[in-house]
Formats: sequence, structure tokens, C-alpha cells
Amino acid sequence: MSRYRLCPTPVQEAGLLEHCGHARFVWNLAVEQHAWWTPRRGPAPSFAAQCRQLTEARAAFRWLAGGSVIVQQQALKDFAQAMANFFGGTHRRPGWRKAGVHEGFRIVGKRGRQWDVRRLSRRVGEVRVPKVGWVRFRWSRPVPGGVKSFRVRRDRAGRWHVAFATVPDPIPGPGNGAVVGVDRGVAVSAALSSGELLHAPALTGREAERLRRLQRRLARAAKGSNRRTRIKAAIARVKAREADRRRDWVEKATTGLAAGFDVIAVEDLNVRGMTRSARGTIDAPGAGVGAKAGLNRAILASGWGVLVARLEDKAPGRVIKVNPRYTSQTCHACGHRASENRESQAVFWCVACGHRAHADVNAARNIKDTAVGRTVAARGALQPPGGATNREPHPIRLS
Repeated sequence: MSRYRLCPTPVQEAGLLEHCGHARFVWNLAVEQHAWWTPRRGPAPSFAAQCRQLTEARAAFRWLAGGSVIVQQQALKDFAQAMANFFGGTHRRPGWRKAGVHEGFRIVGKRGRQWDVRRLSRRVGEVRVPKVGWVRFRWSRPVPGGVKSFRVRRDRAGRWHVAFATVPDPIPGPGNGAVVGVDRGVAVSAALSSGELLHAPALTGREAERLRRLQRRLARAAKGSNRRTRIKAAIARVKAREADRRRDWVEKATTGLAAGFDVIAVEDLNVRGMTRSARGTIDAPGAGVGAKAGLNRAILASGWGVLVARLEDKAPGRVIKVNPRYTSQTCHACGHRASENRESQAVFWCVACGHRAHADVNAARNIKDTAVGRTVAARGALQPPGGATNREPHPIRLS
């Protein structure tokens, strides 16, 4: 996706919001249909059947007919694809879309007929949206050729973006066989086996304090009031600034890794499962819910999932996922594994050989070694191809 900042006029913004409302309305109707249909009642309506129902609805309701049929049919097409992904086991079941949260639509068609894009000046371009007209956007880079669709979206901070669907070319590696291991963490977002530590940017101290004040004010604001709406918009702007910084960091970090190494080894982590709430149920409430919620926020702020996803996009076939078991407890120097080796969050001090290193860098080197062919023995130590290097622990460190 090549994303650009959209700059609509107030009249154009009203038209874009109408498209968003129509797409959300059609999507929610499809969700309701599939929730009502059961195996006992027969199969749910297919995409073709829903398109025929949409034609009947547009003939019956003037406000729906006033919108773009391309937007509405594409919402049904996206829902059909979402259901196919759900039955394929790759995604969750599509749910309801809410006003103010899910504001967006997609246009698919032949360029020049259903839509078009042109450049006006060095920094300004225009995209033609059906029934809205030419909408300006910031020409930050050339629009890729061969684009057949684009998506318009409004985030919670009130900013509009247009993203042209395109598959970027992979970033070629250096070709020297270089391998790197990447250990993801909270204090250090990504530690490399080369010793480099990467930190995802966060809010500054003043911004974090402002966010806390706004959240306290939001808790005291009456639901449905104009004051609550203004506070939520201010919170969204602060969080959007943090998300932009994290997205920029991920793009730069993954580009550097894809261009600097031929093989990139990462931990095979289920980020969605790791960030699941510990709240539990009424009958069986969870323990340590507050601490787990804080850990979930820290994991998501470090960009664990998007980091690997972008690596796979930029370096397809060169990303290896390895089992992370015992990588943080195993000494990279001698192969001895013990929980006592991890002296603290940042310090690794082997009780057998006295090897001392940054804990995340030590884990990243174990990940790298696992990727290049080392195996895990029954005792848990990493073994080189020539044989095991396990030995009895010798507490030699002095404290």
C-alpha cells in the first residue's frame, strides 16, 4: 500500500463521510444476515445474491441510491473475502463496524473510467472519487503504476488518507550470506545478534502527561456530551502521533534489516495470543489483570507483530521463524541452560562459564544459531554441528 495524506474540502469531506456510511451500512447488513443464517435454515446468501438484494434496496431507498454503487458493492465483496478468510482459519470472524471508528471505503475499477489520479504540482496531486470529484492529496512520492484500486480512510484523529493498492518490489539482500537474529522485547523493542539495540519511539514525557490528563478528564465527562467528543478527539490526536512514529520506525528498521542481511531469524511468537486479556469470566475471574493489561500495551507499543509482517513483505523467503524456547536462558558461549543465567532483565551472566552479555543480544545470537542449523539437545542446550558443548556448571563468578 502506498499511502498519502488526503486534503478534502468541507463539501468533499461530507461526500466522503456519506460513502463511509453507506459502506458501513452494507457491511453491517451482511454481518446481520450471516449471524441469522444457520445450518438449519440453509446456507447464507452468497455475494451474487447480496448484490441482487443491494439492487432492490437501492430501488427502494433514495438515500442509498444517492451513493456510489461501486462503494457499496465493494463493501459486500470485502465482506465475502473476510468470511472466506474466516473459514480458511487465517482471520477472525468479521464483526460490526462502528461510526467514528471504522470510517473508510474502497474503490476498485479501471483507471480512467471509474477513477483516476493526476499530479498538479511538485507536492500536490488529485484523485477522482466517484460522486465526490477530484480530491487533492499530498504528492509525497510518485503513485505506482498498474494500480487498480485504492482505499480512502479517516482515522480517529480526523485525518483522511488515500492508499493505492500495489505490491512493492522486494528489497534485495547484500548477497554475502549474512545472517542476523532478532529478539523482540519490551524494554528493547528489537535486539540484533550483531549487538545493535533498536527502540521503538514513544510519547515524550510532556505528551504522556497530557494523555493522562485527557484520560482523567474523559472519565469525568458525561456520555454523549460535546465535551466528551472534544476530549476523545484530543486523545485520538495524541495516540495518532505515537502510532505515526512507531510506523515510521518499523519501516526504517525493516528496510535496514532487509537490505543488510540475506537471512533474518525471528522468534515464532503468537502475538495475538500473548496480548489476550487476562480478565477471565464472572465465574472464573483472572488474576493480575492490571499487570497483564500493562504488559499487553507494552508489547503492542513495541510493534512485535508489524515488525515481522513488514519483514516478510520486504524480504520474502528470507525470514526464518524459530522456536523461542530457552533462547533467553541458554548461554551462547558454552551452551549451558539455566534460569539463573538471566540475572536481570538486561544482564545475562552464565553460572557455568561466566560469560556476560546483554540478555537480549545473547537471546538474539541463540536465535541466529538455531536458524543456521544448530539443534536443541534433550537437556535444552544449543549444540553446534560438531557435537555438544554441555558441561557441568562451575559457579566461578564472584559477587
